[in-house]
Amino acid sequence: MRAIRHRRRSIPALAALAAAAVAAPVLLTATPAAAHPREGRLAKELVEEVTARGAYRHLARFQQIADANGGNRAAGTPGHAASAAYVHDTLKKAGYQVAYQDFDVHEAHTKTEKTTVLGAGGRELATAAFTFTQSTPAGGLAAPLALARVDETPGCTADDYPAGAFTGKIALVKRGACTFVEKQRAAAAAGALGVIVYNHSGTTPVRGGFSSPAEGVIPSAGITLADGEALTAAAARGEVTVRLDLDQEHVKKTTRNVVAETRGGRSDRVVTVGAHLDSVPEGPGINDNGSGSAGLLEVALKLADEGANKKGRGPANKVRFAWWSAEELGLLGSEHHVAQLSEKQKKDIALYLNFDMIASPNPVQFVYDGDDSDKTGAGAGPAGSAQIEALINGFLDKKGKPHEGSDFDGRSDYGPFIANGIPAGGTFTGAEGIKTAEQAERHGGTAGAPYDPNYHGAGDNLKNLDLRAFDTNLDVIAHAVGTYAESLRSLGR
Repeated sequence: MRAIRHRRRSIPALAALAAAAVAAPVLLTATPAAAHPREGRLAKELVEEVTARGAYRHLARFQQIADANGGNRAAGTPGHAASAAYVHDTLKKAGYQVAYQDFDVHEAHTKTEKTTVLGAGGRELATAAFTFTQSTPAGGLAAPLALARVDETPGCTADDYPAGAFTGKIALVKRGACTFVEKQRAAAAAGALGVIVYNHSGTTPVRGGFSSPAEGVIPSAGITLADGEALTAAAARGEVTVRLDLDQEHVKKTTRNVVAETRGGRSDRVVTVGAHLDSVPEGPGINDNGSGSAGLLEVALKLADEGANKKGRGPANKVRFAWWSAEELGLLGSEHHVAQLSEKQKKDIALYLNFDMIASPNPVQFVYDGDDSDKTGAGAGPAGSAQIEALINGFLDKKGKPHEGSDFDGRSDYGPFIANGIPAGGTFTGAEGIKTAEQAERHGGTAGAPYDPNYHGAGDNLKNLDLRAFDTNLDVIAHAVGTYAESLRSLGR
């Protein structure tokens, strides 16, 4: 029997739902089956049935979990474990084949983070120890500064570190163009004892890091743009000696992904859809990324209501939903998942859809730039990514929703899939970037302000969401999942 369709509620009415109880999903028994429903039907029905009201109850649950667990849902904490259990148990009741995927992570506890300029006019600089940095010797590491070359890829390659100039010194490197790991490795290879990275913008120290303690080969920290430029100018006039004092403890913990699959559908044509479930330790992570997690959960439940796990009514292609852990520590959950797949299992994944931050309070509707039509950053995704972007853009166009491209910059869980040649796409509504006047004119909101002023903070809670953007992106998820569950024709498969 079909689920009863719910009329969409007005967005203002959603604000009263923060304390709404989570309704128990319908239990469906199922056996594997092949089915070939009429192309387009499932997408249309999912868009009609998936509502912001339904997804909001999951957001409210994530907020409740954070409130009961120290204000966050970070990987390796009780708050994340409770969030994972909620997703797992809800999907199991809906008839999915659900599994946990456990892996180890490390948590960094910084005790000391100081940079002191020694000698005449010496002063202490605002400093942020990199996550999973090596600690300095007790009392700090005192050494002269050596300046890495500043060009389009500052401090990224060996030729930015002249031979012999960095041995026994602390490298001063400008942020930008490559990862902190690459900068650190290049500095260490040149003989540097430590590395200080100064910011390329803003007034705060660089907050960088590595994905695990194994990647931290020399003591590493960040300082502000102003302090970096002042040190650069001083070092150009003569030797500058600093003391870098870092003390950081690394604690190993276990965390888990949640992976759920439809019981039916072709296993050699897997539609994988993912969102990270973990927050940062500083806040509950309701936009980042409770929003994407709640959206996936609600679409999965409605897909079950449409018979995804019932004999004779399942989708043509298997749909795999994934809630990643430790994205905030460096995409660790999605990387672990992909690394565990055999080459055949990777080839069986037809595409990957990623939804990360889809309810930013000052939003822009971004769509990952699969064809590199924006000519910005990393380039096009693997073959098929352009078609995914076109599907999402076409749907938004029909709804009259403005949108623009976003580079595959490696900051979310599409990264490991793209690295393995799997086409990818998806949406998000912006993080710490600043909304331009042109974007404010097209999308509304406030120019000159961040897309999410509460990014990675305690204010990322139920009170600071744009529910219209959330509603739009729920429709995108529903349309994409419904389309690809039925047919991969647009991808040439």
